Parts: sequence; structure tokens; C-alpha cells
Amino acid sequence: MARILVADDERGVRGFIAEALEDDGHAVVQAADGAEAAGRLARESFDLLFTDLKMPRLDGMALLRQVRAEQPELEVVVLTAFGTVDTAVEAMKLGAFDYLQKPIGSPAELRLLARRALEHRALLAARDRATRDAPELPPLSYGDPAMEPVVDALRKVAATGSTVLLMGESGTGKEVAARTLHAWSPRGGGPFVAVNCAAIPETLLESELFGHEKGAFTGAVSARRGRIELAEGGTFFLDEVGEMPSAVQAKLLRVLENRRYERVGGTRTIEADVRWVAATNRSMDALRAGGALREDLYHRLAVFPVRLPPLRERPRDILPLAERLLARSGAAIGRPRLALSPGAQRRVVAAPWPGNVRELANVLERAAILSDGDVIREEHLELGEASAPAAGGNGATTLDDIERAAIERALAVVGGNRKAAADRLGIGLRTLYDKLKRYKAEVGP
Repeated sequence: MARILVADDERGVRGFIAEALEDDGHAVVQAADGAEAAGRLARESFDLLFTDLKMPRLDGMALLRQVRAEQPELEVVVLTAFGTVDTAVEAMKLGAFDYLQKPIGSPAELRLLARRALEHRALLAARDRATRDAPELPPLSYGDPAMEPVVDALRKVAATGSTVLLMGESGTGKEVAARTLHAWSPRGGGPFVAVNCAAIPETLLESELFGHEKGAFTGAVSARRGRIELAEGGTFFLDEVGEMPSAVQAKLLRVLENRRYERVGGTRTIEADVRWVAATNRSMDALRAGGALREDLYHRLAVFPVRLPPLRERPRDILPLAERLLARSGAAIGRPRLALSPGAQRRVVAAPWPGNVRELANVLERAAILSDGDVIREEHLELGEASAPAAGGNGATTLDDIERAAIERALAVVGGNRKAAADRLGIGLRTLYDKLKRYKAEVGP
């Protein structure tokens, strides 16, 4: 249940809103104008404010500015009469969550909008807690010469508004680079919004990016702002851009060219006041040649291309980065003094790390869990066949060799417990028994 304040000089309107929201279990307080609402806000705590824009004594815009200055965590929905939508849009630029046009359609529409606003408030609160509680992200580099031109390029382009295209293998830290670019830029105080094009279904991506109007498609029972709108004044990070459907690419191209767009199902033009950063782990030449990425979109995105080298090309960064990641994993499990033994340090530096920083972080997190004390030894590092020699020292040469070595290594780590080994390998216990029988491996109980 939430506490909601409704400010409107029309008694019938605010009564209608209050009744609809109370039916959803919320506690609703009514105010006859902006001045009364401001007084209530000064004395009481609320989660959501519905306010008309035109009211005596203190209008809705003035009330919104006061709320944003004094209670930025409070979500605000503005009510607007027909013909004053432009004013409502201006209110959203000042930080209102959304607007509702009079006459209000139905109680269900009101309740849905309230739920969305309250969910957004909870999401922002959770992100704030995570930002406060989470350890600081590792820096881009610890001084490896291979990263010097990358860091220098990002510093220079950060001061401009140019679109940046980050390229590199999976796990090389493209999002860390994008966040660093945002922090160094004049927009650093604004929002940083990231969208992974590969993680959102094709049918939803356009609405997720651009938002939609009420009735734009089945299930669109109210208007919704898109991620681009939420990033206004900040940086918009478009990850895995090569996975974007061609129809969405065409619409994005127009935004990059004109910095204007419409919501799905809408006709009102919205300004896109964002800094664009895109990223891909795939070859841009292959994407263009295969038709997966439009040629004209590529040239709009690649105004300032930056390649992030893989971890194997920046060996001086590996050990400091490993120590930073290990400290983070240790803190998460209540063992902040975890450290790598000399042998483990040598093995970490020597590994090729095909999964780059993401693989390094995963290996160290597993090692932190496996170790009994504060020292990570070589046997705690499960590097996999791509990063470590197979048992026997000659290296696995066939798929059977690789599979058998992985099974034997998993069994060794868990002391021969077959159920635990199967869980680690991500296979069923019966499958493990069948493979052991096939390989005739001699293992413990």
C-alpha cells in the first residue's frame, strides 16, 4: 500500500481519482489546490503525487518544481486538459513520471498508471541502494601500455558530444568504458541508461527504446516512456547493436540524424537529448557485409570508434585487476582478506583468458568459494581447457579428451562426490555415470 496525494481544484475529479486508487488498497489524501498540496508535502510523507497543471494559488508546474527541488524521490503524474499536452510534455522534462489527459478514461487506467509510477520509484530506490552498497567498478586500466591510447581517446572524446562506438571481444569491459566516458563527460550528473539489444525480444525492442502511446498495440493500456526518454540529459548506451532488427535500425538512424522521434503509435515529436554510445563484440565489417547492420547506421554510430584490447594483449593489467576482483568476491562472502598465492598469481597472468575480464571475474569468484582459508592456490583456479593444460600435461586434443579432463577435474575439486561434480558440470547424475562408464575412469566413491 502506498500513500498518494491528489491535487486538483475540481472536487469531482480528485474524488474520482481517490476512489479508484483506494480500491487498489492505497491511502489517498486530497488537496483542493497547489498551495494545500505543498503544505501537505511539507508535513507528511507520500510516495506518489497526482497534480492538475492549472490550479489557483499555486499551479501544477510550480508545485512540480518545488517537489523536484525538495523531494526528488517522489514520483509525480500530471493531469492535463485537452489542448494543453505541450505543457504536460514540459512537465515531464522537469521530471514528472507521466501525464494523464482529461477526461480520465477509466479507474483501471488510473490504477495501472499508479502501479507503474510506484514500480519506477521502487526501481530507482533499489538502484540507489545498489550504487551505495556495491564496490567501486575496476578502472579501465592499471597502466598497461596497450590501454594508454584507449584511455587517452576516451578522455578526449568525453568532453564532446560525439557518438562513440566501442568494439572488442565479449568481456573486455565495454560497459565499464561507456560508464567511464559518461562520468568524464559534461553529462556525468545525468542518467546513464543501458539497453542490450540481444537481451530484449525483437517484438518489444522498439517499444522499449522509443516508448508507446495508449492503444498502440494489444496490451498497451496506457502510454509509456521509452528508455531514450528516460536517459534525457545523460548518456544512452546501446549494447550489442549488431543484434538490432532492421526495422528498428531505420528508426534509430532517424533519431541519430535529427535527434527527434515519435513513440510507437504516436504522432507527437520528442527531442532526443542524449549522448550516444554503442558497442558490439562482432566484426563490423562482417555485420555490414552480411546485411545485419545498415551501412548508413554504421557511419552514424562510428563517428569515434574505439577498440578495447582483449586481456591477453594487456598482461600488466591482469594481476592488479585480479586482485581487485578477488577483493570484491571476498567482501561478498565475508572474507575480505583473500589473496592469491605466488603460484596462483603466475597461473592467472599466464592464462590467455578468452572470456576476458568477465571470465577472470567468474574464475576468481569460484576460487573464493572453493578456498577454505584466505589464500587462493592454483588448484582453486578452474581455468578450463582453453586456459589450462589437460591432466597429464600434454593438452587435450579431441572433444573426448576435453570432456574427460573436465569430468576428472570436477571430481578432484569436490573430493570425488559425483552428485556435486554433476552439479558443477551442469549435467544430470545419470549422464555423469554414463560418461564415467564410457571413459572407464577410475575415481573415488
